[in-house]
Amino acid sequence: MSKIPVQRVDLIFEKITCKEIFEKVLQSKPEEIIQSVIDSGLKGRGGAGFPTGLKWQFAAREKGADKYIVCNADEGEPGTFKDREILDEVPEKVFCGMAIASLAIGAKIGYIYLRGEYKFLVPKLENKLAEFQQLMQDLGHDFRIELRLGSGAYICGEESALFESIEGRRGEPRNKPPYPTKSGLFHKPTCINNVETLVYTVMIQKYGAMHFRELGTKDSRGSKVFSVSGDTPTAGIYELELGMSVREFVDVFGDGDTKAVQVGGAAGFCVPRKRFDETIIGFEGVPTGGSMKLFNSSRSMYNVLHNYLDFFAEESCGQCTPCRVGCQQLLKGIEAVKKGEKSHKYLDELVKLAATMKIAAKCGLGQSVGNAFSSIVENFKEEIIY
Repeated sequence: MSKIPVQRVDLIFEKITCKEIFEKVLQSKPEEIIQSVIDSGLKGRGGAGFPTGLKWQFAAREKGADKYIVCNADEGEPGTFKDREILDEVPEKVFCGMAIASLAIGAKIGYIYLRGEYKFLVPKLENKLAEFQQLMQDLGHDFRIELRLGSGAYICGEESALFESIEGRRGEPRNKPPYPTKSGLFHKPTCINNVETLVYTVMIQKYGAMHFRELGTKDSRGSKVFSVSGDTPTAGIYELELGMSVREFVDVFGDGDTKAVQVGGAAGFCVPRKRFDETIIGFEGVPTGGSMKLFNSSRSMYNVLHNYLDFFAEESCGQCTPCRVGCQQLLKGIEAVKKGEKSHKYLDELVKLAATMKIAAKCGLGQSVGNAFSSIVENFKEEIIY
């Protein structure tokens, strides 16, 4: 069981003066900036959890004058709404994180790819960005940031599909390798980071790598911003130390009758009550991009699963067969079982299909469908059969 209590932290939304931090960073060498991020143990906060410092290091080692910094603000995962709040409350910290990354890898241009539904933030972001660009000019740092709006496609949260969208094409994932640090936006070396990740790089420069490293656990350093929703009396956005158990989380945010927690949105894992104590919220347990959705006994897990599959079937870009056909077959399959048209044993075949999609699908969308599907079928089979 975790020894980390539900500890609230104030790093993300702390008000700071970017000028002082950036002046300090300007005195550092690129390799020193990168090493501080590596030493902090920061992993990407978008859900995948790749070490941020290593990503910067890989991009910095690439040759060529043209490199890019991209902020992934296409927050489309169901149940996730923390990046919206960060951009609304402390946008200058996001800009500062991008500028720090630009120093680290040698980029002169950055893009913020903003979810289309967040268009209402554009006027405020443009005003704050104009102030930040003036600051960069005053400090003599040649780096500019541009805003790009998405059009509501979930698939564009995937990094290579996001690049395609910025470049003016249909948002579809690319084959990998090559990876973005070698061939990303406009097929140039690119660092793409989540909104929250970039802000943490700023706070690491402010307080030092060891301050960040002291939070969390060996495998999950630091804190994380959670979007808490569902059957909870305290829905909202909370920054918490990583490494707590789901039980500890539910004791604080549950309504007293929590039977399951969906960690990581539709692409994440459903943790049943019987596994609350043993399941750690972090990279050594169940990682999350931020979404924490609680369900009590009044909720039908069949309906929850049906909603997720309906979402995936709608949002699949259709490029690869495992995802395009697999999502449809999983949806039709549970409907057939629920109606009694298929035996409950058919669920085992569907679980195998989900496992195949995890291996054969081209991108994270098809690969992650099996997370929610298998965990709900495994733990709530009776709610699907009857």
